[in-house]
Amino acid sequence: MVVMTTHDIGRHLRCYGVVSVVSPNLDALAGAGVRFDMAFATAPQCSPSRASLATGLYPHNNGVMGLTHHGFDWDLDASVPHSAAIFGAAGFETHLFGGQHVTQHPERIGFAHLHREAAAAGVEELLEKAERRLYIEINFEETHRPYPPAGEPPAGLVIPGYLPDGPEAIEEMTAVEQTIATMDSAVGRVLAALDNAGRAANALVVFTTDHGLAMPRAKCTLYDPGLEVALIVRWADGGIGSGVTSSELVSNIDVLPTLLEACGIPIPAHVQGRSLLGPGRDAIFAEKTFHSYYDPMRCIRTRRHKYIRNFETSFAVEVPGDVQQGAIFRANPARYSADRPSVVELYNLETDPLEEHNLAGNQATRTVEDELDAALWDWMQETDDPLLLGPVLSPRYRQAMRGRPNRS
Repeated sequence: MVVMTTHDIGRHLRCYGVVSVVSPNLDALAGAGVRFDMAFATAPQCSPSRASLATGLYPHNNGVMGLTHHGFDWDLDASVPHSAAIFGAAGFETHLFGGQHVTQHPERIGFAHLHREAAAAGVEELLEKAERRLYIEINFEETHRPYPPAGEPPAGLVIPGYLPDGPEAIEEMTAVEQTIATMDSAVGRVLAALDNAGRAANALVVFTTDHGLAMPRAKCTLYDPGLEVALIVRWADGGIGSGVTSSELVSNIDVLPTLLEACGIPIPAHVQGRSLLGPGRDAIFAEKTFHSYYDPMRCIRTRRHKYIRNFETSFAVEVPGDVQQGAIFRANPARYSADRPSVVELYNLETDPLEEHNLAGNQATRTVEDELDAALWDWMQETDDPLLLGPVLSPRYRQAMRGRPNRS
């Protein structure tokens, strides 16, 4: 069992139709397995999304509603088992290569072996020696900002439609594609190591991303560019097929139950995901509560529509600090820094794939809006979303309140 992830690239790969990207190893992986074309994260930020991948639970159910590193301090709820703990209890030898970003205490989440670097050499050495069943998680860092200086733009460089045209987008997207090529080479070494160890045929291999591109109006938003993820699954001996593309709506909470079903391990009753080996979804749900600041929002996405409810005033979109350092944001900060105009947003994704024309309040779409609004409230109720009880308190707030004197 090998689960590989990388940061901040969404579906920006050649196998997803981005012709300027150099990603031959991931393209080959997709050609030998299943590529999910409509996969989405539960959240458009690293820690909450990765926590969902590891637990099969929405962020507001697994405890990670914001970033986990120092200063933000969100953490997995102690009652929620990480995938490593589940597979370890089932007899797998568990290894983590690279970071994990779901807790400040990786030694607690169930990995028997922690390797600080996501180095292919370490994976190669492990596969040569291991005799037990393995659960290996490899988290590549190459595609995270800050990017190295951009070289010459590739021919036919693809600029996503939600980014403004100009030299700034060319510079940043060239840099992104350079990091993707570097990461893809590391993936190739892992796949070659599986082949060399004779484990490729019976290994279930998953590659995915945590959320969309680290660009303005993508990462940290509930628009598709923030939520879309690559998801590729290869399992030669599992009979899932090769060169298959799936257009089913799926969520990254569906990965863990898929791994468990494939291994014959009972799926815990608390898991909210459903196996990718079964039918897809009619809709996916996603959320943001905290990132750089408190910005709670929830959404439902069907094949045709996106419905977002914003629970606080804020900027039109949040642009994370590392993205603000990029040339695109610095060229025109005002483009992203206007006040958020609407509590509710509704988009027809067929006619408006860039989600630029808010239809909320239009009489012509009233029925759709009402239906999606009801479905979103129902989901929040069914999953005990803490927003239903009022504003969510952050770990920093709770820390600050510990200093309050008792004046009673």
